Amino acid sequence: MAIINDTTLRDGEQAPYVAFNTNEKLQIAKLLYENGVDELEIGIPAMGKKEQNDIKELLALNLPLRMMSWNRAVISDLEHSLECGVQAVDLSIPVSKTLIDIKYRGQIDKIFQNLEATISLAKKEGLFVCIGAEDSSRADLGFLKEIILFAKTLGADRFRYCDTIGILTPIKTYQVISILKDTSDIEIEMHTHNDFGMATANAIAGFEAGANSINTTVIGLGERAGNASFEQVLMSLKEQFKEKREIHPDKLKELVGYVSLCANKPLGDYMPIVGKNIFAHESGIHANGMIKNDLAYEPFSPQSVGLKRDFPIGKHSGTSTLKYHLQNCGLEVDTSKLQNLIENVRDIVTRRKKVLDLKELKELYLCM
Repeated sequence: MAIINDTTLRDGEQAPYVAFNTNEKLQIAKLLYENGVDELEIGIPAMGKKEQNDIKELLALNLPLRMMSWNRAVISDLEHSLECGVQAVDLSIPVSKTLIDIKYRGQIDKIFQNLEATISLAKKEGLFVCIGAEDSSRADLGFLKEIILFAKTLGADRFRYCDTIGILTPIKTYQVISILKDTSDIEIEMHTHNDFGMATANAIAGFEAGANSINTTVIGLGERAGNASFEQVLMSLKEQFKEKREIHPDKLKELVGYVSLCANKPLGDYMPIVGKNIFAHESGIHANGMIKNDLAYEPFSPQSVGLKRDFPIGKHSGTSTLKYHLQNCGLEVDTSKLQNLIENVRDIVTRRKKVLDLKELKELYLCM
């Protein structure tokens, strides 16, 4: 079983123009728990008192899952986390030459010194420790191995592989994570970004290569193009990898809608898993197949994610769709009229750029 470590309340909130208030954070955390998340990353204590108070309130929910804070691998950040009372921390370091030069002026020794100091203190305090390797996908593979082995000897529990600027492909991800898994038995967590539209695919590829944990955010919320999507990862693990995960359709719909509202980010009609139109079948061939068998052109049922199936009356509808709707209106259908009816439907829809509703279809048929 993969571990879903959701970071909507940390990396998700770092999306431009997004800010959650305390009550919203608490509700999102509860909804994530109700939707089967395994762990939560809940904030950055070094941001200040308000963030620290929010973290304390989230911890006070006493949800039966691990809650983690994000920190730079410096003692002052870790001390703020300890003051909040968290039991798990991510300690972040830059690992690519680009970011090491920017953040550490190229002083690699300083990175190891900070890791030793922070990991040692965190383990002394009994914390679960994840090392966040920022910009892993641009880092030297030998250096990543060195970091992993060093952190492991100090007692670190997990290594977070971060595709910080979203440049990986699934095959490259699989290759790199396979190599790192052979380096140590430390847990590996995937943290992927969506700059090329591959965040979820790369996260899953890492899991297939042996990564234990996946960072997600609800609706893929996050910096720039966002992160791996919670709902996509959840359904992939359940449907594609047959993990025993219980999906609560109403709760999933509530979570997605609530985060969308709080982030002021409308859901796309064709978003995977949650888009309202992803179970709409207009093509005549597809609609005909679905009318005959629910398994024809859907990988999972709309009911499993709180949505519904629809057969729009549009330009690409076939006789099966028209007959299906007319019969549902209680009409005895003369099939000889259907071909002419299709031509009329196509002409109307093309002209006005809008599908017909049932009333319009019925009136059009009765006038023939």
